Amino acid sequence: MKKSFIPFLAVMVLFLLLTHPSLSFKGAGQGLLLWYQTVLPTLLPFMICSNLIVSLGGIRLLTAPVRPLLKNVFRLSDAGSYVLVSGLLCGYPMGAKTCGEFVEEKRISLSEGRYLLSVSNHPSPMFILGYMASAAGASIPSALLLAAVYLPVIPIALASQRVYGIGEACACLPYSCKNQPSFDQSMMNSFEVMIKIGGYIMLFSILAEFIGQMPCLPAAVQAYVLGIVEITTGIRALSYTLTGNILGASLCFAAAFGGLCGLFQTRSVLKSPDLPIFHYLLWKILHGCLSAAIFMLLANIRLPGR
Repeated sequence: MKKSFIPFLAVMVLFLLLTHPSLSFKGAGQGLLLWYQTVLPTLLPFMICSNLIVSLGGIRLLTAPVRPLLKNVFRLSDAGSYVLVSGLLCGYPMGAKTCGEFVEEKRISLSEGRYLLSVSNHPSPMFILGYMASAAGASIPSALLLAAVYLPVIPIALASQRVYGIGEACACLPYSCKNQPSFDQSMMNSFEVMIKIGGYIMLFSILAEFIGQMPCLPAAVQAYVLGIVEITTGIRALSYTLTGNILGASLCFAAAFGGLCGLFQTRSVLKSPDLPIFHYLLWKILHGCLSAAIFMLLANIRLPGR
């Protein structure tokens, strides 16, 4: 089924590209512009700096301020703590990239890597406070968006610990720095990952352009579909069609889920074949639903005090 479906899908995409070149050109241009103006300048410096921290042995120094929380609540090793922190601060797909590399290098165990994949890949605070808050408008506080997106990490972590058998703080694995890549090699690796991300953003931006031009779909349905496909385009579409708490909850779901584009980006940076992308997808759907629910709960709690 899979082998017959994928070639058929590829032929259909080629047919659409040939029959609608203007839409393909517009979508590709918008995707590459988004990558060049937003994703590249925000994510690439974090990738290079992250590689430098790892190569210089600065993991414990970075995670020291939150080490008790990460050890006692999240039950993470020092290296695992760094994966979670980098994923929370740097945005998609930095958490998954670091998780995959650490499993491959045997800095963390496979069980800890699977656990981390469920909680370490998120939109960055800069994305939420900048792009997402701007789309939400002044009526929705930025703090409410941050809380709704990040608070579900705690219950998801507790559930994931049970699923992957994390009963106590993960042990630090012995690691040799003999084969540590040089800074130039780390930088080239970052460039390679960024090119992959740019390719996926371009392809999914073309798909989003086709979806936006489908007359059979109502505007609200188009916006929700776009939010599932690619978060930046989807968030913009949602802000044009929805208002109030429904808009806020929808934005939180889209950002926490990360879109299918984010799913493919994550799959491209996972170096270990033992990290199941299907499990990751299920955790992200759960995260999106919890984010929307928490937003509605917190927004309704705010109402009497207005």
